[in-house]
Parts: sequence; C-alpha cells; structure tokens
Amino acid sequence: MTAPSTAIEASSQAATSPATGHAPCLRIDWLGRVPYRDGLNLQAAAIEAVKNGAEDRLLLLEHPPVITMGRSSSRANLRESEASLAARGIEVVSVARGGDVTYHGRGQLVGYLISNLRARGSADVHRFLRDLEASIIDAVVELGVTATTVSGRTGVYVKTVPGLPDRKLASIGVGVRHWISHHGFALNVDIDLREFGAIVPCGLRDIEMTSLAEEGVGCGEELATRTRQEITRSFTSRFGVVTR
Repeated sequence: MTAPSTAIEASSQAATSPATGHAPCLRIDWLGRVPYRDGLNLQAAAIEAVKNGAEDRLLLLEHPPVITMGRSSSRANLRESEASLAARGIEVVSVARGGDVTYHGRGQLVGYLISNLRARGSADVHRFLRDLEASIIDAVVELGVTATTVSGRTGVYVKTVPGLPDRKLASIGVGVRHWISHHGFALNVDIDLREFGAIVPCGLRDIEMTSLAEEGVGCGEELATRTRQEITRSFTSRFGVVTR
C-alpha cells in the first residue's frame, strides 16, 4: 500500500447525522505515511482538542516499519534483538496503550480513534473495544472477507477450521485518558507478513497473521483505497452520531 510521504492531510470527511443533518461529530482524516513518533504528537493534539469540546477524530495513516510495545508487553516477545532490528531500520517504541507487542509497516492501515467516551454516554472501555472490532468486521465483510472475533482475545480474525491456528487480520490496542480514547487499530491490508516473524504478535504464540491481500480480495493501491473507503463508511455508521 502506497501513501503520501508527508503527514499532510490528503483527505478528510466529517460524519453527520443522516437523520438530522446536525453538525459533524466525527472527523475522519487520511494522513498518508507518518513516522510513528509524529503520529503520537498528532494524537496528543487531537486528544487536547477533543477534551476542549472538538468533534471526535479518526486519524487514518500508515507508519514506516516500527515495533510498538504496549503496557502489558514482554521483551521476551521480541524474536530479534533491538540492535538487529535497528540495523534493518525498525525502531522499537514503548507506548501507553493496552495490549502486547505489534508491528506496523507499509501496507497496513492504522486508525487512531480519539473519542470522548463520557460525552457519548458510553464510559465503558469494554464496549468501546467491541465497537472497534465490529466496525472493522463490517468494513472487511464488504471487501469480501468473512471476519470474526475470538472469545477472550481482542482483535479481528478470519474464520478458520477447527484444529488450525487462528488467523489475525487486525490488532487493537487502546489507551484512555480522562475518558478520552487514543491509539486504536492496525488492519493488515497488503503488508509483508514475513515482518511479523520478528515478534510474537500480540504475545500470542498460537496464531498466524494474515492480511486482506493474503485472503485473496485484491492488492496494491486499489485495495488500499477500497479499504479506507469501507473503514470510513463503517466508522461513520457506528461512531458518527452522538449527543453531547
């Protein structure tokens, strides 16, 4: 998946209530390829704006290769030394989100949802996670992939037959500060799955990582564009209407 080389917004969409036409309450921006630490700064600015009454934000972007370690991560889940990773241009960053270790890289759609959960009347992180999963599932079903959740595990998976490893399509890790969410999801679109070999994805040793391209629904920029369109549609539908 290719993207602009800068963090300049390439497109944006503000969700409105289809029933009332009220003012936007969810702004969705495609930012292109953004260095990971710049993404953290963009989130910090969005968190401050939402805290001060701005509409919720969904930042869609792609990161250059980076491995991130959530609050519950273990260094044992790195299968390659940090020196070796650095020599390949892959940084390891510890971050204030839930979940374990994950990999971001070209061909993966990352979505950071900055949402005021209390203003939505839903100060419930568990429900928020389920809504994230459902939104991703809604989007990929439209792309032709039958996706599901797995009991006891956060994220989105492709259905498999009994006895075979679960195939993980999207990872989710969020943080919540003063009931405002940050971080979000990483959906594998047309990513080089071999790069996940450097980690134990999400700390789960009994899964395989997959992608939309691996599931046979397309590849390249056409698939990337369709994926962004379906994610925009599904998140607008589920998160786009709120009474503050």
